[in-house]
Amino acid sequence: MNDVAVLGAGMHPWGKWGRSFVEYGTAAARAALADAGIGWQDVRSVVGADTVRGGYPGHVAGATFARALGWQGARVTSVYAACASGAQAIDSARAQILAGLAEVVLVVGADSAPKGFFAPAGGDRPDDPDWLRFRLLGATNPAYFALYARRRMALHGDTLDDFAQVKVKNAAAGALNPYARYRKAVSAGQVASSAVVADPLRLLDICATSDGGAALVLSSMEYARGHGAGNPVRIRAVSTVTPTYPRTVLDLPDIATDSAAAVEPPSTGFRESIARAAYEEAALGPEDLSLAEVYDLSTALELEWYEDLGLCGTGEGAGLLREGATALGGRIPVNASGGLASFGEAVPAQAIAQVCELTWQLRGTAGERQVAGARAGITANQGLFGHGSAVVAVR
Repeated sequence: MNDVAVLGAGMHPWGKWGRSFVEYGTAAARAALADAGIGWQDVRSVVGADTVRGGYPGHVAGATFARALGWQGARVTSVYAACASGAQAIDSARAQILAGLAEVVLVVGADSAPKGFFAPAGGDRPDDPDWLRFRLLGATNPAYFALYARRRMALHGDTLDDFAQVKVKNAAAGALNPYARYRKAVSAGQVASSAVVADPLRLLDICATSDGGAALVLSSMEYARGHGAGNPVRIRAVSTVTPTYPRTVLDLPDIATDSAAAVEPPSTGFRESIARAAYEEAALGPEDLSLAEVYDLSTALELEWYEDLGLCGTGEGAGLLREGATALGGRIPVNASGGLASFGEAVPAQAIAQVCELTWQLRGTAGERQVAGARAGITANQGLFGHGSAVVAVR
């Protein structure tokens, strides 16, 4: 087995605090170290999930957190993979542990996000698809979310109420989470009456941009046992696969698809392949899961993940939601944390925060949102430019 132990998990509450990402990440790191019961001096490696909004590249790197915690000689790694940054940072830390380069690794991600929806960085970059879709189409992220929603409505018969019920479910869970930005129940009527952002999606269908931080302390299984953690939560798999040519479904940030005239489309789509690789490495399947934390940039996208994770068949996501299977107390709760619907996006931190939630759930310490008897969970994220990630944690 290639398991590594999760000794500690910590977060800084999400919100719009208007302070430096360094403050959020350092607070999360100290919380994770305290949770692990070890000192900063015991950490031999730091992996930072980078933000692109905090200043020059050298400043937003993993060394920033090492400096803030106090120079002590640990090796440092910096990872940027858009919204998958946190999971790829976890993967880097796991690789170092399994290679014997470090027994204890601190993984940190934090962000100070702008107000409103994300926009491209300044400057002219005509070979950058993210720059092109803003400059040529004016296509913000919600425009893509709306296209995905319309596709589900056309292909599978999903309704506006189905999308609204995803928000209702996640808001109910987020109301129980002290780290969530939005901690208030929401009704389907409130979703329906919120402002239209990109038809058919309303404001409450789309996640916000947020400040926040999350951190994990990972170690070898030998170190964990020596430290008194005989049965820790374990990371069993991390998937970071890329798409397969041809891509016949429009995806962020591209503004065109590949032609399938000469090459048949792959049998497994990109998001589905992310989860499949994680399942294969972990030697388990969707039927073994107790819960899932998925990347709900919009309510409609959460329904897509149900299918991509194999929790139900293609086109059956809304049905799974309607039967209550993905709510707290259901057969397979999804986004028991409240998801991005309750947190908003703090890009480098969100995939780490998902694993924090799995850790607390698998320990049985998630309080009012606890999933009974949780034994295995999966996370799923998708970043711009073909970055995908999924993490499987077990106990």
